[in-house]
This record gives sequence, structure tokens and C-alpha cells, in this order.
Amino acid sequence: MKTASLVRRAFVGLAAAACLAAAAPAALAQGGKVTRLVVAFPPGGPVDFVARTVAEQMGKELGQQVIIENKAGGNGAIAAEYVAHAAPDGTTLWLTSVGAVAINPSLYEKLAYDVQRDLQPVSLVVRNVEVLVVATNAPYNTGAEFIAAAAKAKQPLTLASSGTGSVPHLAMELLSDSTRVPLLHVPYKGAAPAITDVIAGHVNGFFGDIPGLISFIKGGKLKPIGIASDKRNPLLPDVKTFAEMGIKGVDSDNWYAVFAGKAVPSAEVEKVSAALRKALANEDVRSRLMAQGAEPAASTPAELAALLKKDGDKWGRVVKAKNIKPD
Repeated sequence: MKTASLVRRAFVGLAAAACLAAAAPAALAQGGKVTRLVVAFPPGGPVDFVARTVAEQMGKELGQQVIIENKAGGNGAIAAEYVAHAAPDGTTLWLTSVGAVAINPSLYEKLAYDVQRDLQPVSLVVRNVEVLVVATNAPYNTGAEFIAAAAKAKQPLTLASSGTGSVPHLAMELLSDSTRVPLLHVPYKGAAPAITDVIAGHVNGFFGDIPGLISFIKGGKLKPIGIASDKRNPLLPDVKTFAEMGIKGVDSDNWYAVFAGKAVPSAEVEKVSAALRKALANEDVRSRLMAQGAEPAASTPAELAALLKKDGDKWGRVVKAKNIKPD
């Protein structure tokens, strides 16, 4: 129970660190123009933290207030539909993770939204590197040792995920394919219960975003053993990438980006994109994001569109090859 409480507090703490970055609607000046940054997750998680960290500076660059609206549910569908059908003036935006726009279209036969038909890219915001973590008393200290143990095990070692078809799940599939070592996927309803069971030793490991794991790593609750990226992370400088261990093809970025409704004029999209790029260049915003392990990564709409195509194709191939179906 104590560990579960720590997990919940850690996720809530992400938002608490930036809760003053976006004022509540009640505090708005009467008659002022407002931009709504819609988040498809409840308050307290990593996406919400990023939204609240950039909102204030983004508002300064736009010359208007930016507030956060949390519209969780439907694997992003509720938020996506809300933004897609909002007034096409660029004041209602969607901050989402890669899963809802680059994985869900391949994972679900029917979605309540169509990314290409209903939405358009505005800007990338952050990249979150996936790190493989295990319990602190686990008998392996590197990803290579983990795979060596898995290759010798009579039963496949288990890797938790935050849900079927999530980036942590697909990162596990890439690791298994790259090493030709079977691993058993154990899906959970979110990262928090998965982390709890890794700490307790009920599952062997977990791929997760560094922002959601860094407090447990620093607190000695989890041990990082491999970075799924082409470079090491400054918060975990001693943890090797899988590529450095000779394991190629495991790179798994869980990026967050902003999208607008398809009907929003390109001039408004460019204005918002430019404001986001300036906000993400602000040293205070950058330092707050990087302190949690998130890498600021602004882009133009065209650059985000290219990334969306690239990762949509990449994750689509994994989903199809593994015949992954949603729970």
C-alpha cells in the first residue's frame, strides 16, 4: 500500500510542480481572448505536466491566456473530437502523446476521429525517451544482462506496460524482435499500477517515459538498465543505450505534440506554432521540462507532419506484424 501511495503521489507531483503555469478559467480577465490547450489525460500525469509547464510562456508569446482543459477518455477520442469540432480560430488545441495519433489508427479498426481528416499538426513539444527499469534487487544491471537472463530462462521474463498497444508495449516487442528472445507482455491500466508491480517484484521489468520514472529511480525504488534511444539521457548519464550494448532497433520515443482542427486557417496554425517554438526556447521552460527528463523539441507544422508519417508507418508495422489487438 505504501508503494502504491508513492506511485500516485509521484504522478500527481508532476502537475503540482507546474500548477501555477496556467490560471483557472475563473481568474480570466473579462472579455480577454483565451486559448484552450486540451489534454486527453487526467491532471497529474506527464502530458498534463508538460501542458502546464509550457502554457504560461505560450500565452505570453500569443498575447493571450492559455488554459488547460483535461478531457480524458476514449483513448484520446473525446479530446480529439472536441478539438476537431471547435470553432476554427486556432484557440482550441490538442496536446497529445504519440499513441493517439501514430499508433491508434493502426491499433483500432474504428476510431471516432481521423487524424488526417480531422486534425492538422502544429508543433512538436517534447520527446520522452523510453527506459527499461527493473526492481532495485533484480539480478541484472544492464539491458544486455536482462536479455541474457531471458534467453536462459525456462519461462519468458515478463515486461509490464501501461496498456496494450502503448509505446512501452511496442518497445518491448522491438526488444524481443531485435534480440530474438521471447518476452511476455503484461498489460496494465496505466503506468502507475505497472510501476507498483515492478517495484514489488511481481513482473520483471517495465519500459516507461523517463519523466514518469525519474523520481522512483532517484529514490532507489527502480533500477534503470537500458535507454531506448540513440543517445544517453543527461539525467541518467551512466545508463547505456541499447545500441551501445549491441542491440539495434529498439529506439522508442513517446513524443508529445500539439494539433489543431483541420479547418483552422494555416496562418493561425503558423502563429501558434511560432509561439510554441518561442516558448520552448525559454530557458525557464526548458529547465523545468529537462529536470523531469523531458527533452524540449519544438518543430514546424511540416516537420511534425513528417514525424507523424514516419512513426505512424513504424508503429503500424509493429502492430500488424504482431497482430496486436486492443483490450
